[in-house]
Amino acid sequence: MRAQAEHWRRDGLRIAVVPTMGSLHEGHLTLLRAARAAADLVVLTIFVNPTQFGPSEDLARYPRDEAGDLRKALPTGIDCAFCPDAASMYPPGAQTFVTVRELELPLCGQSRPGHFAGVATVVSKLFHLTRPHVAFFGEKDFQQLAVIRRMVRDLDFGIEIRGVAIVREPDGLAMSSRNAYLSAEERVQALALSRGLAAAAAAFAAGERAAEKLLAAALAPIAAAPLSRIDYVELRDAEELSPVEQVTRPVVLAMAVWVGKTRLLDNRVLRP
Repeated sequence: MRAQAEHWRRDGLRIAVVPTMGSLHEGHLTLLRAARAAADLVVLTIFVNPTQFGPSEDLARYPRDEAGDLRKALPTGIDCAFCPDAASMYPPGAQTFVTVRELELPLCGQSRPGHFAGVATVVSKLFHLTRPHVAFFGEKDFQQLAVIRRMVRDLDFGIEIRGVAIVREPDGLAMSSRNAYLSAEERVQALALSRGLAAAAAAFAAGERAAEKLLAAALAPIAAAPLSRIDYVELRDAEELSPVEQVTRPVVLAMAVWVGKTRLLDNRVLRP
């Protein structure tokens, strides 16, 4: 992969990469189409990264369908798919990790310690191997995008990081590979996340700027869904992820909610 990427670079070609863990859905395909429009060559990576899963998380049952993923991806115009295995990505004795200190701590970092060190490490390795000029990530994983942007800035990667807006189902549910875990009733109750975000956005559009009241609007639909259990619903500065009491600059209303046994993420950026 590295040799091929170096060859393309010597030929003066612009490379875009879309890192994924596979189980592709329309959100991933949107990233690939955006990459196709921005570069001469598009590299899709598929790798279920073990270092970003905790010991009690769903690594073993995470959906895998490499052949199906490639069938979905090919019509978007990808030029290369890089699908390494864990043994090649983490050779025996590997002990080096990348951490993005403060940005890893809040939100998902509270309930998934070590998760973002795994993310930052594997993304840095994928960047070294694919040698991109630009990389595309979905904004549904807002904290992940913030961590990667800071890593790229702090470590002088020289790669443009582009976030792409959340792709939703027609009823508003944010697309996610983990949606496949939901039962029919859980799928219905999962809509509480997007409804909560919409309620908070409506209050914000009406002039509300107090974090406490915006959060109350977001929480009400989730509280009414009996199969839901909140991990966090928080209002944070959109760049630093620091807590906010009054909205005077762009913020992210971010949430992680368990619906049954499935942990779902969603968010909405609010800009004064």
